[in-house]
Amino acid sequence: MSNEAAAGNSTSTLGHLALGLTLLAFGIGSTGVIDHVGAGSAAGLATWVGGVALFLVGLLALRAGNTGEGTASTALGAFWFTWGTGVGDGGSAEAAGLFLLLWALLALTLTVASNGSGLFGQGVYGLLFVALLLMGIGALADNSGLGKAGGWVAAVAGLAAWYGATAAVAGWPTSLARGSRAAAAG
Repeated sequence: MSNEAAAGNSTSTLGHLALGLTLLAFGIGSTGVIDHVGAGSAAGLATWVGGVALFLVGLLALRAGNTGEGTASTALGAFWFTWGTGVGDGGSAEAAGLFLLLWALLALTLTVASNGSGLFGQGVYGLLFVALLLMGIGALADNSGLGKAGGWVAAVAGLAAWYGATAAVAGWPTSLARGSRAAAAG
């Protein structure tokens, strides 16, 4: 998905907005930076915005023939719905770690599949992969520092996805032109 395609594709824009808001809430909650707000505090948002809305956006994209965006949105919708409805179910840290690592594989697949889509496509999925990897390893190793680091990476991914969607709606820049880079270097 190129930046030009993202600006004209309403399902892509809505999908990135839903993903961005969900990642931002999940990431900030995972960092512990706000008192009495944990990752589980994002469960409602994750279930309905990240889960249901993103899944529906994916189905619309698939129906329109956009298999890349459709696959990404439906798969991520399934992830967020599963996570949102399963938070606090009493599962072990090892089960949570395995869950996060398995979904990190999905994020890695999306990163590779979105080659050439720039910061707001491949970058968001790449950051999501790193976040889930850190959080999964942190859960398996009982290392809260890795979990918090993963939360910060998720928050940055959320900000990037949110900015990309907002930029598409508002007509803001989503990449630096080659001429701008050359002028900045000189």
